Amino acid sequence: MSSVVIGYLLVYCLLSIIRDCVCFTVRMETAVDVEKGTAAIKQQFLTSKEKFHEFLESGRSGEKGDGPDKDPEEPSEEPEKKRMKLDNDGDRKEKKRMRGQNKCRPHVKPQSYEDKRLCPSIIQERETKCFYGAKCRFIHDVSEYMSTKAEDLGEQCYLYNNFGKCQYGLTCRFAKAHTSPDLKNLVNEDLYKQACDKETVRNNLDKDLQKRLRKKQVPFTGADAYLKTISRGKKPEEKITDKCPAVKEENHNSSGETTADNQQTQDPPVKTIGPITDADIIKLRPCEKKQVDFRDKLYLAPLTTCGNLPFRRICKRFGADITCGEMAMCTNLLQGQASEWALLKRHQSEDLFGVQLEGCFPDTMTRCAELLNQNIDVDFVDINSGCPIDLVYKKGGGCGLMTRTSKFEQIVRGMNSVLDVPLTVKIRTGVHQNSNIAHKLIPELKKWGVSLITLHGRSREQRYTKLADWEYIHTCSNIAAPVPLFGNGDILSYEDAMKARETGVSGLMVARGALFKPWLFTEIKENRHWDISSSERLDILRDFTNYGLEHWGSDTQGVEKTRNFMLEWLSFLCRYIPVGLLEKLPQKINERPPFYMGRDYMETLMASQHVGDWIKISETLLGPVPKNFSFLPKHKANAYK
Repeated sequence: MSSVVIGYLLVYCLLSIIRDCVCFTVRMETAVDVEKGTAAIKQQFLTSKEKFHEFLESGRSGEKGDGPDKDPEEPSEEPEKKRMKLDNDGDRKEKKRMRGQNKCRPHVKPQSYEDKRLCPSIIQERETKCFYGAKCRFIHDVSEYMSTKAEDLGEQCYLYNNFGKCQYGLTCRFAKAHTSPDLKNLVNEDLYKQACDKETVRNNLDKDLQKRLRKKQVPFTGADAYLKTISRGKKPEEKITDKCPAVKEENHNSSGETTADNQQTQDPPVKTIGPITDADIIKLRPCEKKQVDFRDKLYLAPLTTCGNLPFRRICKRFGADITCGEMAMCTNLLQGQASEWALLKRHQSEDLFGVQLEGCFPDTMTRCAELLNQNIDVDFVDINSGCPIDLVYKKGGGCGLMTRTSKFEQIVRGMNSVLDVPLTVKIRTGVHQNSNIAHKLIPELKKWGVSLITLHGRSREQRYTKLADWEYIHTCSNIAAPVPLFGNGDILSYEDAMKARETGVSGLMVARGALFKPWLFTEIKENRHWDISSSERLDILRDFTNYGLEHWGSDTQGVEKTRNFMLEWLSFLCRYIPVGLLEKLPQKINERPPFYMGRDYMETLMASQHVGDWIKISETLLGPVPKNFSFLPKHKANAYK
């Protein structure tokens, strides 16, 4: 009898456990309401789309007035299509649809935000009069300019406080801080002298060099000598080895004299002007080039648009070891385009810095490498063979190089022959989704002499639709040894970094994760989650603003450039979910945040996916937007007009 009772009790206990588990599961599904691809957030913070925007609107209504372009009837939801909706949208449907999200991007130049601009001769307080005189397109009447100038944005000028002088003078949007009663630009002599002794930004484009590039007067002796070997049908260069032999035995016979055959195959000496130096006669061997220790470092990826100098300074402060400039087109650099050369600028805080070049032909890439080797200060040069966009790929650059191995070899060997710094390469798994070719290309890259390979664990066709293939990265890492290989893809937490390091890679490259949260480098190095507050995040944006004003200028043009780049960054930053709100740690990079209420108004505002709210954040730091301001994020299905 007792055994029967015990049996009933066991069955009852088992049923109770099953009931509790089912109830717990139902409660969890009801509380979190997790959808596929959506991050899990605690129940008390979840909200609906309508309540979310209603809360943000209530916060705006409590402030004094709206911005100059605020439309109270403007819908707060995010547009579905990746282009701006125009009034004549009905006529557009009849035409052939233009593919891509940036075909309707507004291109408003920052200088167009001012109706009247002051002449540079007046701004810089030159002793001589304007060279153009009455034909000058700028105004020379200071009182006329001051009557049309927009109001100042603050009482303190970051440039004047840190460098002793603001070079933008009366045009500065913080001019009250350094303008005398007689409208003269004030200078703090002691601070200015200290600032002049320090070179904070390097790799500026010299005006004389720009003029010679435009007139095609810059000689490329090293590149031309290499290109002649290609035209003769020779193998581009000997096999590069890690060792550095003092004498090449194969070039000598048993008596120690050079054979006649080798003398005939040697290239004729290059004609030079001026004294002959050792560099003209003796070529650096691979082991004599500058050596960089890449291993076990965190590498901030070269990010187009968002990876600008102010953003890199933010990431350096949080622990990034290696930084790289944005992708630069080699043809534009050879033409002396100032906008392209601006991508090569290096801040003094970037102790390990490189530049990334894009090109598809050996002649332009080799000449560009020689040009940079002689005129800028970098620690390495990177070849972009992973860019997936059609504009680059269809010309044979970016990912296209991975399938053009003959041209790729000529580019790598040619650039290596003229560079005194290491040459690195960034590649993808392949072009097509189910056809990986990186493992076939890596052994060739080792033969050609690259110093570092960075592998993004996706193909060109995948873009960001699927997770990065770290198992394949592990396979390629073994093939690449002893050449260091960095892995890249889907790193958003220190757990992701730990799992990535288990694959045996030499280091990690962080791309979108740094845009979501630049403090990711600190989390990885300290092995912790950082529940950063909204005020701390706003301070980071404030630092970015100051760095932007220093880099792009504190006049109206510089302020609006800073605003545009901040808005581009906010299109990624809004996807970060605070640690304290997550139901499950860590946040995954492919999980989009649902609508949720933050722990304060600013945290909620920063979570908004609508560009109008990003404008609101920028206005707290840079003042109201101009009347004719318009913005369409480059990487976001969203617009502000």
